[in-house]
Order: sequence, then C-alpha cells, then structure tokens
Amino acid sequence: MPTIPHPKLGTYLGFDFGDKHIGIAVGQRLTCTATGLVTIPTQGKLARWEAINKLVETWQPCGFVVGLAYQDDGSANPINAQILKFCRQLEGRYGLPVYTMDETLSTVESKSLYYQSRAKRSAGFGAIKDTLAAQLILQTWLEHIADQERQEKWLISN
Repeated sequence: MPTIPHPKLGTYLGFDFGDKHIGIAVGQRLTCTATGLVTIPTQGKLARWEAINKLVETWQPCGFVVGLAYQDDGSANPINAQILKFCRQLEGRYGLPVYTMDETLSTVESKSLYYQSRAKRSAGFGAIKDTLAAQLILQTWLEHIADQERQEKWLISN
C-alpha cells in the first residue's frame, strides 16, 4: 500500500468494510473534511461493485482509504483478510492508490457522535453507523496526512 498520498488537492472515498455492510464517505484534502455518503450491503458482489462504480464516476476520486480493524490487544481482526482483499480489488479495478487507516474505535466513536445531539433512545443509529464509521476513518486519515505534511515542513524549515 502507498505511504504518501498524491495529489495533495484531491477527493478520496473512504470505506468501512464489515461482515454485512460497507459504509462509504467522501473527503477532500483541501478542506481536510469528510462526509458520510451511503451504506451498501457486503453481500451481492455485482450490486456492491455497481454501487461503488457509480460513486467513483460521481466523485472522481484520486484514491481510496479503507479502515483496518484491530483487537484490543493490537492483533489483527479476523476480517482484515477480507478487507485487504477488498483493497486489492479497489486498486485493481480503478488503478488508484488505496491507503489503510486503523479503524479500531470508529464504530464506538461514531455512536458517541450520533448520540451527542440526540436522546439516548433515538432510533436510527443502526442505519447509519457504517457510513459514520467510514466518515471517521476518512476524516482521521485526512487529519493524519495534514499533520504529517506540517511536521515535514517544520523539519525542513528548521
């Protein structure tokens, strides 16, 4: 997987790949922000790739960011093999770089964000949790890359 993203001003699609659903978000390096788009079923490969194709056509990304899951002890989550296969498929289908980001707490954090402005018993979290998780994964990656670039500029100037 690539380590340095290019181009600096580009749009990226972020993915939270799960057993049953894939949450998808879009983000820009210029604004360093991400927005949740949609959740699609993991099953039904043809329908999954048709939905992703439409998003790629619409957003014209210059790369993809996919969350990798880890256990509390730091070991890889069993789903990581499927996630890495999905990464290879994205790269092979679209010829664009795929970056990975630790998603360990993305679902927990997305739940916290969802309920901050709602009553604790609000319905609807289940329907958007994967999209929110994808948004957090992509947002974290965008912020991480921006921090890396600031540190590199600081090192060069000092």
